[in-house]
Amino acid sequence: MLIEKTVKDFVNEVASNSPAPGGGSVAALSSSLGASLISMLANLTIGKEGYEEVQDEMKKIADLAKKSANKFLAVIDEDTKAFDAYMQAIRMPKDTDEQKVVRIEAMHTAAKGATNVPLQLARDAFTLIDVAEYATKKGNKNAESDGKVAVQMLKSGILGAIYNVQINLGMIKDANYISKVEEEIKAIEAQTLKI
Repeated sequence: MLIEKTVKDFVNEVASNSPAPGGGSVAALSSSLGASLISMLANLTIGKEGYEEVQDEMKKIADLAKKSANKFLAVIDEDTKAFDAYMQAIRMPKDTDEQKVVRIEAMHTAAKGATNVPLQLARDAFTLIDVAEYATKKGNKNAESDGKVAVQMLKSGILGAIYNVQINLGMIKDANYISKVEEEIKAIEAQTLKI
């Protein structure tokens, strides 16, 4: 599992000549780091003088962000598994007409899986942007820069996930699915770039 590696080993794995882990896993890591920073900022606000009015909100934020960070960590491996499933489908035999049909169906299913993983990451990371901005504005001023970095890491995670969705859509033949996903990611991307 990638998330069990040291940071150094993960970075070296990304830098290797293997196509996975790639941009999708890195987008998940970026999102996880952003969520972790939100949790840290909230925790640095809890119990501090001058922030009495936001204690309840910060406790909720710390918990939500920590859970999100762990969820995004899991996506690092999910993204790589989804890509590997597509590669396995490509390698399926195609000698007979029946094998070709089975292979194409497996490729289509795997391509949707490889698209749905970063799509869900983009959705989930996007929901944390407002939380990060609130925590940055209302939280411990000594950790304001951490909140700003959190927002940037989430933005990188969202946009990275969207780029992976876009490239994976090229492997899918379902026009309705493509249209629906393109519309959704276009809206998320536009709102993310405004932040």
